[in-house]
Order: sequence, then C-alpha cells, then structure tokens
Amino acid sequence: MKTAASTPHDAVFKQFLMHTETARDFLDIHLPQEIKGICDLTTLTLESGNFVEESLQEQYSDILYSVSMQGHPGYLHILIEHQSTPSKKMPFRMIRYAIAAMHRHLEAGFEQLPLVVPILFYQGKTSPYPYSMCWTDMFSSPELARRLYSEPFPLVDVTTIPDDEIMQHRRVAILELLQKHIRQRDLMKMLEDLVTLLSAEYTTESQLITLVNYMLLRGHTDQPKIFYRELGRRLPKEKTMGTVAEWLEEQGMLKGIQQGMQQGIQQGESNATHRVAARMLKNGMSPELVAEMTDLTREEIENIPGWR
Repeated sequence: MKTAASTPHDAVFKQFLMHTETARDFLDIHLPQEIKGICDLTTLTLESGNFVEESLQEQYSDILYSVSMQGHPGYLHILIEHQSTPSKKMPFRMIRYAIAAMHRHLEAGFEQLPLVVPILFYQGKTSPYPYSMCWTDMFSSPELARRLYSEPFPLVDVTTIPDDEIMQHRRVAILELLQKHIRQRDLMKMLEDLVTLLSAEYTTESQLITLVNYMLLRGHTDQPKIFYRELGRRLPKEKTMGTVAEWLEEQGMLKGIQQGMQQGIQQGESNATHRVAARMLKNGMSPELVAEMTDLTREEIENIPGWR
C-alpha cells in the first residue's frame, strides 16, 4: 500500500477499513453470500501491501486482508480497493493486483494459490457505476476470453507427439524433434530424420547455426566426429555450414566435445563450451541467449575474448 493516499477520499477510506473490526463489519455486510459462507471472519488479519511491484505502487491504494476458510482447505485473501472516479480499466487493475497477492503467497513457500476476492468500493459523482466489473469484458471478444481463461491453457507436450507426426510439422519440425529427444537419444539415431528436415529447406542459416550449437551443448553421441561430418556432408550444398565437422574442428570444439563425451574430461568440456559460446556471439546471438544455452554466467561471457 502507498504510504499516503492520493486523495482525501482514499485517506478516510483507508483509515476506517484498515481497522480490523470495521473491516469485519464491512465484509459481513458486503461479501457475496457464497464467499461469506466459507469465511471465518473472526480470523480476519490485515496484510502488508508491500508486495506490489514498484511500477504498480502509484496506481493502488488497496487494503488486503487474509481470512481462514471454514470446511475448505487453502487460503483466502480479500482485496478492497477504493475509487472516487469510474474507470474502464479497473477490472484489469484489480486482477493484476490480485495476481501480485497470489505471487507473494507462492513466494512464501505455499504450493497452492490462494483465493483472492477483489472488492471495489465506489463513491464517485457518476451514479450508478457505469462500467462492467468483469475483466474479460475488456477484451474485444469477451466470450472467447471467458472460455480461454476459464479452461485449461493450450498445451503442446512434445514428449507425447509421435515422431511421424512431428516430421509433418514443416518449419517447426526440426525444433520439436530435437527438443523431444535431446536428453535421451544418441544423435546418430536421429541423423536420417535431421537430414530429411534440413533438406526440406525450411531452416534458415541462423537457425541452423543455433541448432548445431544446441546439439553440441545439450546433445550426446558416442560418435561425435562421424555424426557431425556426416551431417555436414549431407546438408544441401547451399548451406554454408556444409562442412560442419571441419568447421567445428577449425574452432577446436569437436575435440573438446569428444573428450567430454567419451572421457568425461571436465576441462575439455569447459573449453568447448567457451568456444561454442564465442562462436554463438560471433554469429550475432545475444549474450542473454548464449547464457541460457550454455549455463555460462554473464561475467564469463563478457570475459570471452573478442566477442564485442
């Protein structure tokens, strides 16, 4: 909560509603019956509002209470917002603040989300309040929004999609296939499918470079030299990385990767990772993306010679 309300109306409202006994009467009168029926209002506790991100703090003068539920497991918070002027954006503001309260709850170590009940107290000149309090009404297609946000979100579980089906997925097929099998399968067993997809001309030069780096860093094979040489030999001629194995050997990466894969030599693996990272930076990848792919820190990346 802000240390000072933005208007005298806010100040008076907060002075009253931050008093627990007053808030208990307010909620006993104004809570929806279904919600009040599961609340033990004797457990009402004022919560700190210092969990809203800085960018939101100037927009809200909310009061947050927690309350125990009767006959139901879990947690319930009640969010009370005061408003002296109507706003079409109020439902979104309240849902955003409610999510901030949920986030704090999870950050405190709880596994389940709390119910957060937003309540708007309005005392403006325009009467009655002129706008919908349903946040999905703010969309251009409210019915579609209600279905989207009241049902499970779309899930693309690549681990359950058959390889034959993935192979028909055009430009995204090679990404899906690699990410499905990168942890479990030897890359040599994927060679035919990879060549088929690369030969389909769907992959751009920068995407190819990214995929090779990804296979180096996260894939595994007992025959890295053979795999990368064969992959390079069978790439379409117009691909400038047509000699992948030679390119890797020039960079000194293949030897380090092979050592790491076959002998577990930590230093060789570390050196190879830095060489891969340097090549990725040289090919225009952002330091942030390189850090995510290599597990190197930003400091380690900045210390790679000549990347800037």
